[in-house]
Amino acid sequence: MVYYNFRDSLSYHKKKINILNFNICNYLFKKNKSDMAKYKNVELKEKQLEDLVRRFPENIEEGLRYVDHQKFTDRGPLDVLLVDSGNSLVICELKVVEDDNMLMQGLDYYDYMTRNVEGFARAYSDKGLKIDPTQEPRLFLIAPSFSITLINRCKWIELPIFLFSYQVIELESQPGDLIPIYKDLTIPPKQVTIEVYSLEKRLKYITDNLVRKNVENLISEIKTWEKDKIVAEPTKYEISLKVNGKVFAYIAPRRKHYLIYTNDVDGIWKGFKIDNHEELLGVLQIVKINFNLKRNN
Repeated sequence: MVYYNFRDSLSYHKKKINILNFNICNYLFKKNKSDMAKYKNVELKEKQLEDLVRRFPENIEEGLRYVDHQKFTDRGPLDVLLVDSGNSLVICELKVVEDDNMLMQGLDYYDYMTRNVEGFARAYSDKGLKIDPTQEPRLFLIAPSFSITLINRCKWIELPIFLFSYQVIELESQPGDLIPIYKDLTIPPKQVTIEVYSLEKRLKYITDNLVRKNVENLISEIKTWEKDKIVAEPTKYEISLKVNGKVFAYIAPRRKHYLIYTNDVDGIWKGFKIDNHEELLGVLQIVKINFNLKRNN
């Protein structure tokens, strides 16, 4: 049994950790002159944790409201749906043990809810819940602890993911009254590399000297189609080909070959792998058709 000093920590928990039942604290102040209360840590079953989250969502973040739980998705039922104070949908994945797999589970549920958010916004509006489908949904992972592996994986995912660890205590004077204490964990930022794109750098990605020379010649040939109006512009991974500011093709360098992306004869954007000169000649005719379309429009 552990002693808990409520006088020193009450205001902090109200603002930062949000104790579940403040009436317990007020009761303890009246009954305990020493301001010390005995408590024990409690391990939960997942159903108990789900119940605490859906009944008292504001303990996690101020302004959260309960929407639904065990909602069916094409990857199975998700744990809890909430909506935040900005009307963004919040998908909660819960675990009562440290589990690296919860990240992938949460992303599966996030994918399903994001694809269907407009439909859910309409459906839940009938229940008086306002969900803004133009707001990006948020993903909450809630567990007693998280591995360094999971935390590091999160920093590479360009989604609003939030990690909440929790501890649940039970007061000796109030048996059965569970008090969850949540902690919002910081996901370390990924290292940002400031990259200046250049045509030379894109071409150097090709390790085969002959292929690299062929791409250089190809770009030079395409530029002769409309002198001073065709631009070969490097992007992060490709080289875009533009006429009058409009893209008509991309060249995608690979180590030993390259691809040309453009609209095919049916008008569908497609990548053509180029391994030899014969393949290039066929694709180049299609590229020229798209060039003429962009030039004349």
